[in-house]
Amino acid sequence: MLEEVRITGLGVINDAVLELSPGFTALTGETGAGKTMVVTGLGLLFGGRADPARVRPGAQRASVEGRLRTDPSGKVAQQVEAAGGDLDEDGTLMLTRQVSGEGRSRAFAGGRSVPVSLLTYLADDLVAVHGQSDQQQLLKPGRQRESLDKYAGGVLTEVLADYQRAYQRHRTVHADLDTLTTQARARAAEADELRAGLTEIEKLNPAAGEAAALRAEEERLANADALHAAATTAHEALLGDPTGGSDGMDAVTLLGQARRALDSVRRHDTEIDGVAGRLSEAAYLVSEVAGELASYVQGIDADPARLAAVQERRASLARIIRLFGPGGVSASINGVPVQLAAPAGAEPDAAPPAPEDSAPPDGQGALDIAGGLAAAAAHADAALWPAEPDDIAYVLEWARLAAGRVAELDNDDETIAELTAEEAELRAQVAELAGRLSRLREEAGERFADDVTAELTALAMPHARISVALTALPEPGPYGTDDVELRLASNPGAPALPLHKGASGGELSRVMLAIEVVFAGADPVPTFVFDEVDAGVGGKAAVEIGRRLAKLARLAQVIVVTHLPQVAAFADNHLVVAKSSDGSITSTSVIRLDHEGRVRELSRMLAGLEDSEFGQAHAAELLAMASEQATRD
Repeated sequence: MLEEVRITGLGVINDAVLELSPGFTALTGETGAGKTMVVTGLGLLFGGRADPARVRPGAQRASVEGRLRTDPSGKVAQQVEAAGGDLDEDGTLMLTRQVSGEGRSRAFAGGRSVPVSLLTYLADDLVAVHGQSDQQQLLKPGRQRESLDKYAGGVLTEVLADYQRAYQRHRTVHADLDTLTTQARARAAEADELRAGLTEIEKLNPAAGEAAALRAEEERLANADALHAAATTAHEALLGDPTGGSDGMDAVTLLGQARRALDSVRRHDTEIDGVAGRLSEAAYLVSEVAGELASYVQGIDADPARLAAVQERRASLARIIRLFGPGGVSASINGVPVQLAAPAGAEPDAAPPAPEDSAPPDGQGALDIAGGLAAAAAHADAALWPAEPDDIAYVLEWARLAAGRVAELDNDDETIAELTAEEAELRAQVAELAGRLSRLREEAGERFADDVTAELTALAMPHARISVALTALPEPGPYGTDDVELRLASNPGAPALPLHKGASGGELSRVMLAIEVVFAGADPVPTFVFDEVDAGVGGKAAVEIGRRLAKLARLAQVIVVTHLPQVAAFADNHLVVAKSSDGSITSTSVIRLDHEGRVRELSRMLAGLEDSEFGQAHAAELLAMASEQATRD
């Protein structure tokens, strides 16, 4: 229950405090004084849309603070505590909503900043606010269906949830089945194209790292004569020419002479001993390099046939890289580009290591390139051949994904059969649940119509009759197969017409109130707020509305913005919204009236003259009548 609401900087309200109490609170005032702005503030407090244009000129922000009492162990308290807020020791909860002139909105619950959506969620269990626009909302068939479903209660809610799950799944399955059947030709063409690419890749049987290794081998074979000559010259300089005799001027011989010269004296001086040791190491290293050069000279020869084979192989690999490698014309699978994941621990730009061995391709034109690849990888100079992406790895990843996509496409017939069976099962399930919804709505519609009709009788519409018409939709929708329409027969023998045709403005106000009263019994909330629900009503009907609101106030807190003295007379607590102006700035305040103040306010509402003797006499009579009827009821 709301105990106090403070509104600052909102519209014509500079700073106003509403002191609320249990029962029926009437809020009255001159037209334009700001009564509706009070309802706007309550709407903001419970998560309503923030409009920066409502911020009072000259104020930095509009703020609404509400103090309410709730069950410390109830759902509202649990939600606030889950968001980090706290209730006071006496079970009081503080809610705050702020809106800046720039449109920024903030919300607080239990002293903690919270999302505005939490206030909206809390409102479902705290308050029902009905503004002047809600009557027009009630004319919409969708809103009428919501009202009937809410009245029907938990059983229909559960069936509706089951229906919506089945309905959404049926829509998904139906869309997938439609895609498979209508795009069968395109999917078959896609499968054929992927198979052609896989066949070409399988024929070449590429290996990861092969392109880089072949490039290194081609470079070596293309320069075999120059490499042989350079290695031979270097070998002779280090070790001499074994076929042409030696003049003792090769590096190994000279290093040997130097080493022997120092060996004879190294024991006499530690410094020369160290030099002699390093000279021995140098002689060993030079001899080892000379041996490697000899092996290299033995192994390198011009091989035109091998060079041509390597070049042909590189051209074949370049063709599939252009097609299926990075940025290739066919490098996507089902419209998604292939992404190559980097190996765990690898640098982002590092190329994958060349394999120690490469399997030869199968079929015609197979080359025995394993030995050549290994040799090229072993002799590649890291400075000459910097690391680069392995495009063949992309091709192999494309092939892996393409094989999976072909398997999926080839499985279309089986998938279509499975989806067809599931679609039929879901269609039957949707129909069965829709039938249950219709039956539940029919049953609830009869009870709903009887209850609302009884309320209309108490609201001075004794001959009116509400009925609920269910019309079957051509096909199931998100809420079943029912079009729900509330109809009103205002008089005996009159046809039942839709509300917007069968109800006047005053009648529609009473229908709205009757529906809310019925809801109060079916799904009560602690507080009801009505903004001029009595619009278009007068005379005896106004008295009956006030009487019914007073009866509703026995079940819940009722706050009513009204312009009718007959309604305000039934209130337990009367607040008046007063407007004042200094000529340049208009301000609004909220005043709680005592009995004398109520007489003056009702006199103003009756006769337009609060000091009128006859007006005050009529107001006092009206208050006495309301008190007597409230006691009798």
